[in-house]
Amino acid sequence: MAFAAKPKKPKKTLDAGELYEYAVRALASKMRTVAGLKRLMRRRVEPGEAGEAMIDAVVLKCKQQNYLNDTRFAQDYTRMRQENEKFGKRRVQQDLMQKGVHSELITTTLSNAYDEIDEAALCRAYIARKRMKPPVDQKETARVLGRLARAGFSTGTIFKVLKSWNVAEEAIDGLEGIEDDDIGNGGPATPFD
Repeated sequence: MAFAAKPKKPKKTLDAGELYEYAVRALASKMRTVAGLKRLMRRRVEPGEAGEAMIDAVVLKCKQQNYLNDTRFAQDYTRMRQENEKFGKRRVQQDLMQKGVHSELITTTLSNAYDEIDEAALCRAYIARKRMKPPVDQKETARVLGRLARAGFSTGTIFKVLKSWNVAEEAIDGLEGIEDDDIGNGGPATPFD
């Protein structure tokens, strides 16, 4: 016996005052960018120019009251991802782009946060946080390389850390031709992906 899915009730559209309250509650529960808040509010207004005008008015009011600030968001988000998650610069950059932060702001924020950081030390801290074990063969080395690349570290840093781990040269051979642009951009896969 198949169960019929309940039809979803359409979400109630909000007036300007209710939309503002909705936005403030959303900002109180989680840091958001302007783009993220607009995306959230679009589901609660009538489609079209009138809805967009209400959204823009609420965003402006939130900015004026300092509830919404993309610069502060980018700085706080970068600091938390760097200090807590131990992520590399590339991972944080991708995350900020997905959240709708402008590219100029991303560049400025990341240069301020990562220019004085030793990427190899941050990579070692990530490895310790994730309790990663040194790879013993080329297959495991390729997996570690992929995992560290997804965490935002450059291939140069990854190979430096692998060599400091005393990984056998045979395990690294064949992987050293991989460039940063090859990982995660649909480029050549590692031999064991």
